[in-house]
Amino acid sequence: MYRIAAFYRFTPLQNLPELKAELVREFAALRLCGTLLLAPEGINGTLAGSAVAIDALLDSMARRFGLPRSEVKYSEAAEQPFQRLKIRLKREVITFRQPEADPNQRVGTYVTPQDWNQLLDDPDVVVLDTRNTYETMIGTFQGALVPPIENFTEFADYVQRALNPAQHKKIAMFCTGGIRCEKASAYMLAQGFPEVYHLQGGILKYLETVPPEQSRWDGECYVFDRRVAVGHGVQPGSHSMCFYCGLPLSEADRQHPDYEAGVSCAHCRTETSDMQKSALRLRHSRLID
Repeated sequence: MYRIAAFYRFTPLQNLPELKAELVREFAALRLCGTLLLAPEGINGTLAGSAVAIDALLDSMARRFGLPRSEVKYSEAAEQPFQRLKIRLKREVITFRQPEADPNQRVGTYVTPQDWNQLLDDPDVVVLDTRNTYETMIGTFQGALVPPIENFTEFADYVQRALNPAQHKKIAMFCTGGIRCEKASAYMLAQGFPEVYHLQGGILKYLETVPPEQSRWDGECYVFDRRVAVGHGVQPGSHSMCFYCGLPLSEADRQHPDYEAGVSCAHCRTETSDMQKSALRLRHSRLID
C-alpha cells in the first residue's frame, strides 16, 4: 500500500536550483514518486511512497518550509500512482499570471471542512468552484456555481465578466487541495469583494474528514495522478481516463458505443475541441510518465 501526501505552502524561497538538487537527492533516497514544484513564492506537491518515506518527507517539509502536518491531505493507493519523481522550478507554484494575487500578502478567510456545510446553507453566499471543466464534470458541491473555464488562468476574466463586488458580497470558493483558492481569494480581495471565504484543505480534506452521511459533495473528485478520481474517504473512484483526449470516463462513458479501450471515447468526437484535445493529451502523457 502506498501513502500519498498532497500539500502546498506559500513562503518566499531563494536559491531554487540548489534547493532542487538537495531535494532530488533526499527524495530519491526515500524512493518517493510524484511531483514537487518550487517557485519564489513557495512549494506545491503530491508525492507517494511508503509510510516511512512519507513520514520522512513531511519532517523535511516542516523543517525546510514550516509546513504543518495538519495542512497535508492524505490518501492511499494499492499501486504507485506516479511513475517517477519530478522536481521542477516554476515562476508560480500554480499559474495565474495576476501579480496582485499574492497569498504571501493576504488571502481570504479559511473555513474548515467541519464548518463548510454551514456556509453552504447561507442564502447570501455565492459558492464558487475554481477548477477546470474537465474536473467539475465529474463532481462538485451541491448548489455550486461552476465557471466555464478550461484552465485556472481564465478565472480572473470570469470574475471580471460575471461577478460584481457590489452585488456578490459574500463569496465561498473551493478547489481540489486549496492552493488555487489561495490565489483566487487574494485576487478577489484585490478586486474589492468584501467577504471572501475558501475551503481549508480543499475538496480532498473535506472528503478525508467529513462523514459521507453529512457530505454535500456530489460525484467524485478529479485528481492529477493515475487514480483519476477519488470519492468519500479519499478512496479511489470509479473513473478512468480516455487514452486519446485525457477526459475522465464514467462507467456509462465506457459502455458507450463510441468508446474503444486504449483508443478513444465519445467525448473525443462530440465535446472536445482540437485545442482541448491537445492540452488533455499533454496532461495525460504527464500523468503516465
